[in-house]
Amino acid sequence: MDGLRISHDTSAYEVPAALDGAGRLTAACVARALAMMDTHGLVVLTGLLSGAEADAGLSLIRQTIDDPDRARSTFASETDNLYVRRDFCSLPSSPEVTGFAAMLAQRLEGVIGEYCGRSRPVLEIATFTSYLGSSHQYIHRDPAGVISMFAAVEDISPQQGGTVFVPGTHQFGGADYRHGGGAYGQMELFRTLCNARIFRHNLAKLRAMRGSAEAPLAPGEFRDRVFSMKWDQHQPNLLRFLAGKNSQFSLRHLCPRTLWQLWRKGATLDQRFRPVQVAPRKGTVILYRSDLLHAGPDNRSGQPRRFFGMSIARDHLDTKYWHDGYSPHPTLVAEPLTFADLLAAPGLAAAVPERRPGTLVR
Repeated sequence: MDGLRISHDTSAYEVPAALDGAGRLTAACVARALAMMDTHGLVVLTGLLSGAEADAGLSLIRQTIDDPDRARSTFASETDNLYVRRDFCSLPSSPEVTGFAAMLAQRLEGVIGEYCGRSRPVLEIATFTSYLGSSHQYIHRDPAGVISMFAAVEDISPQQGGTVFVPGTHQFGGADYRHGGGAYGQMELFRTLCNARIFRHNLAKLRAMRGSAEAPLAPGEFRDRVFSMKWDQHQPNLLRFLAGKNSQFSLRHLCPRTLWQLWRKGATLDQRFRPVQVAPRKGTVILYRSDLLHAGPDNRSGQPRRFFGMSIARDHLDTKYWHDGYSPHPTLVAEPLTFADLLAAPGLAAAVPERRPGTLVR
């Protein structure tokens, strides 16, 4: 994205997946992944899924998106969902979906189990699809106390909008003492700096889309994305920006003191906090702490970007805040699942070649 300094080199956060004889990550692989999570707030496990397993996940996503009665998410960007710039929707608790989620949970038990107790609820199983013309989300934190994952069921290019993370911005005891003290305040300053750039980027993109034949705006779309008072935290909405009604970025984030600090410290913040865009290959799974600063970029290609996602609580999470960031399918609400349920459930029965213990997953 223009103006937002993003690295596309994810090698510092990658761990090649290796499975033991039980089909779970080896102890050495788990140790490396946990070190990444504790240090950076995320880990990119390359090759965790085979091609057949990823194809099965993609099939589940396509089945859901093709269903006209699918359960749309109530967070992220409602306007993008309305105009089919994104299709964020929860997946039903069918045997196929639960089996795919169970396979992931069982394979990753050594990592997820370090953070999430077995009785913790599965907050959401969902699919996240973005299309050409979608908005770039603001840099934000999800409700704290959650471990989330994205599974790449096909190759994702940077142009398609692989997720942007700001490594090292997760919150834990003593974290505020980093960077010479007051790290949380510096993180918020950097977040404001990034979101000002994203605000400008989204406005410029919408102006260009007004005369675009490639991704033309639908009737009323420009108004709803720029001049509406409807609740939406990830649109460049001028009315909500001026009224201070957007908790992610609005005029109230740009008080004189903040502007002065950004002018003085902007270059230092850019060097200290380096966003990285993870554009994963098919079969890669990203695990991250929900309190890590991140954003879903806009899709600038004609190819949809699809992820399979799941979130599991690691702490008690009040229902009000749960629904601020997660949209469980009605079937999951009716019959809740826990981490232990996924560990005990039958995993996905995919036609995958037998793997020798300790070998890398290809």
